[in-house]
Amino acid sequence: MDVTRGLALLGMMAVHSLWAYDENGDVTWHYALAAGRSAATFALLAGIGIAFMTGRRQVEAGEWKPTAASLAARAGVIAAVGLFLGWTDASLATVILVYYAVLFLLAIPMVLLSTRVLLAVGTAIAVVVPVLSHLVRPALPAASGDNVTLGQLVTDPLGSLLELTVTGLYPALPWMAYLCIGIAIGRLRLSERRVAVRLLATGAAVAVGAWAVSTVLLGPLGGESRLYATAAASGSSETAVSNLLVFGGDGITPTDTWWWLATAAPHTSTPLDLLHTIGAGTALLGALLLVAPRAGRWLSPIAAAGGMTLTLYTAHVLFINSPLDVFAATPGYLLQVVAALAFAVAWRRTVGRGPLERLAADAARRARRAVDGRDGGPVAATRR
Repeated sequence: MDVTRGLALLGMMAVHSLWAYDENGDVTWHYALAAGRSAATFALLAGIGIAFMTGRRQVEAGEWKPTAASLAARAGVIAAVGLFLGWTDASLATVILVYYAVLFLLAIPMVLLSTRVLLAVGTAIAVVVPVLSHLVRPALPAASGDNVTLGQLVTDPLGSLLELTVTGLYPALPWMAYLCIGIAIGRLRLSERRVAVRLLATGAAVAVGAWAVSTVLLGPLGGESRLYATAAASGSSETAVSNLLVFGGDGITPTDTWWWLATAAPHTSTPLDLLHTIGAGTALLGALLLVAPRAGRWLSPIAAAGGMTLTLYTAHVLFINSPLDVFAATPGYLLQVVAALAFAVAWRRTVGRGPLERLAADAARRARRAVDGRDGGPVAATRR
């Protein structure tokens, strides 16, 4: 888990710090590899983490209140950190944390569902919610494009809610697919080799299948031609279409034609994008479950970073928005990677849990205790 999360962190840092295109205007390999998949893997792992917090079982109705209090408190800490980072430049990094907090709140009723129902709900969300979003977004205000701030929440609560759930870069409603699937995965016996093999095989099949369907729809079935024809008819730039298909969107796609739902480009929140990234994150986790026991020594720095991603992600956003970031893209990224890994290893060995992770865990434990009078720990639950 920690190694997977650590790799997702390094991927997000690469997307923020390195160039998305080369001198010829072609997409770079690191952007093509990490864009969209890193953030999606974070969300998938959030669901797995919630499964761990809730005893890896379906929560009983009688335990709903302390569980809800714990998740809400954790969401509050994450949201507070995200709002603190709201002043930063969204063109450098759109802060995911406030969206992440909304996902934690939306996860509260999901922990009451059985594993099979969670898989069905997650799949249905991935397929249906993007279609509903495509229908309603023409009537909704466009996202601000800025990082969400406390002032924005106060002065425009409805607009902020729409941005966080539907129109923003990490829209929580379609992204609930990651959380539902993640909770279901987290309830599996991840220590068993056969489970890891199934995750790797199933995830790879879903990822490749979604990509293949998108390729066929946009190519032989004429989807890409229709997108360019629609852009030409509306006076839009063909370059904008090309850039979106290659480099991805800002969490959504245009709504001028249904053919946009055929793309699997990064951060488009289409059914095929969601399914592809769910599959990719699942396959990565399965592969690391197989590899990590044999390569634990070599992967331990990445695991240490993965154990404190909230802290390191916050430090990364602050750094790239500070006067300290005077480096060229590649040296600057490598410097951040070395610093993050070194700090994580030293902190884990001397202190343990990351500082912001400890703050979130303490808040969750206190909230649970306030509701049920007992200290934290996995809730009483039944396997379904």
